[in-house]
Amino acid sequence: MKLWVKWLIMGILSLLFGVFVLANPIAASVAVTVVAGVTFALMGAVQAYAGFTAEDTMSKLMGLGLGVLMLLLGVSLMFRPLEGILSLATIATILIGLNGIMRLITGYRMKDTPMFWPMLISGAASVLLAGYILANFFAVAPQLLGILLGVELLFNGGGLIALAIFLRSAGDALRDKLESKFGE
Repeated sequence: MKLWVKWLIMGILSLLFGVFVLANPIAASVAVTVVAGVTFALMGAVQAYAGFTAEDTMSKLMGLGLGVLMLLLGVSLMFRPLEGILSLATIATILIGLNGIMRLITGYRMKDTPMFWPMLISGAASVLLAGYILANFFAVAPQLLGILLGVELLFNGGGLIALAIFLRSAGDALRDKLESKFGE
């Protein structure tokens, strides 16, 4: 199978999963929270082991402490996913708002460039989105992680399909160039 076909298949699958996730964003939010919990629990266990095997007393205490905290966070997210959804949605909302504020500041610093308005509009949109989420938090929060995942899967699928098309056309152009140079 050619490389571009593999990327095309991955892009189509990503698009399909994106649509599937957006069809039920609450279930996707629960799944994201459980996966985050498993990841934190595994990282916490590894960190605790690394801290336990450290030679320096301070490294041992810090490693064990951080490992236990991560392990507890992971277990909490796994076994209480609805509360975890609210916590992760809060963090995501804060990050969206802070990212928007940083883009507004960056846009203001770029006021003499052609990128001033796009940066300013982009930052304002993120700040407004964070404000909308906060204003309707308990209505939006259960779906937020699923929606973000679904949109990311759609964008990822579109990007992979574009990459596949590029690889196919670049491969054809390279083949034509080689044939004209060396003849067949």
